[in-house]
Amino acid sequence: MGLEIAGGEGVYLHDASGKRYLDLIAGIGVSALGHNHPAVVEAVQKQAGAYMHTLVYGEFVLAPQAELAALVTAQLPEELNNVYFVNSGAEATEGAMKLAKRATGRAGFISARHSYHGSTQGAASLQWPKDFTRAFHPLLPGVNHLEFNSDADLDLITERTAAVILETVQAEWGIRKPRPEWLRAVRQRCNETGALLIFDEIQAGMGRTGTLFAFEQYGVVPDILLLAKGFGGGMPLGAFIANKKVMDLFTENPVLGHITTFGGHPVSCAAGLATLKTLLSETELISSVRAKETLFHQLLVHPKIRDVRSAGLWFAVELADFDEVRTTIANCLEHGLITDWFLWNERSLRIAPPLTITEEEIREACRIILVALG
Repeated sequence: MGLEIAGGEGVYLHDASGKRYLDLIAGIGVSALGHNHPAVVEAVQKQAGAYMHTLVYGEFVLAPQAELAALVTAQLPEELNNVYFVNSGAEATEGAMKLAKRATGRAGFISARHSYHGSTQGAASLQWPKDFTRAFHPLLPGVNHLEFNSDADLDLITERTAAVILETVQAEWGIRKPRPEWLRAVRQRCNETGALLIFDEIQAGMGRTGTLFAFEQYGVVPDILLLAKGFGGGMPLGAFIANKKVMDLFTENPVLGHITTFGGHPVSCAAGLATLKTLLSETELISSVRAKETLFHQLLVHPKIRDVRSAGLWFAVELADFDEVRTTIANCLEHGLITDWFLWNERSLRIAPPLTITEEEIREACRIILVALG
């Protein structure tokens, strides 16, 4: 897009010339509370003024890290009681994959077609299609791909599978939700074969789908949960969360089974803590997601719109082809609105605004989109 961003507040960014843009992307779902949320800014400034990097994993107890771990696990099922902080979603995926191999003694992984879990080598090995990875092959062996929502493909999960890793909403395929009974069948198959179940909520978490975590809507609990993006409130922060008995495997044979220099950085954890506290105290931010979702559906009606798929405040607006998508994105930008497309679905516009977006702002956003469609 070539925008030189000079500042932002709430759902708006402005460029160096002073032009204001309504941001429907939120940094690919990162700025769940919008730009420059006062609670997050205050937490970052306060922590930066106290101390920044010390020893993240080692001899020191860092209060922002400990407090965030305690607060996030208090919102989760009791078996998800131990947090390993990292810097990003890809790192969360990598750590979870290592933990699954260590816990099971197996090397095979199952992911879904049209999934995306990161671009580092292990995470990239999970990708299908291979458009963005083929130039870097060979990647990890032993990765198979099932079709999302396919009962027949559950037989791919065997006693050689270390873990099945699934997005609770397929993001880059253009917002595809699992059937509840299928997700339960995956859980059962993992139980039968001894494979771990990893849920990637890197984009779906932190209230995006109308509950704090999307998996709450399905009655299925994973063995490992991945968080990032909105988890850090605008700062680089990710995590993989598991049972302490499993996570403790990283402490022996070898004693440092997984380490990171900056993971759980105190400033990032302070931002994440302020974000989570805000989501929990200002309950309407999540409780209003469904009503806002409905309003988008009511307003996004146009002859060129073929479908609108959604999971809370997260939409894929399907058009005819990529040329129409690209033209619409450019027209939106000209009219002061930022949207985008998906890696594996070039026919759809991506919408993932801050959860703080108001009804008035939704109406303005949809008005601009309809004008941009022509």
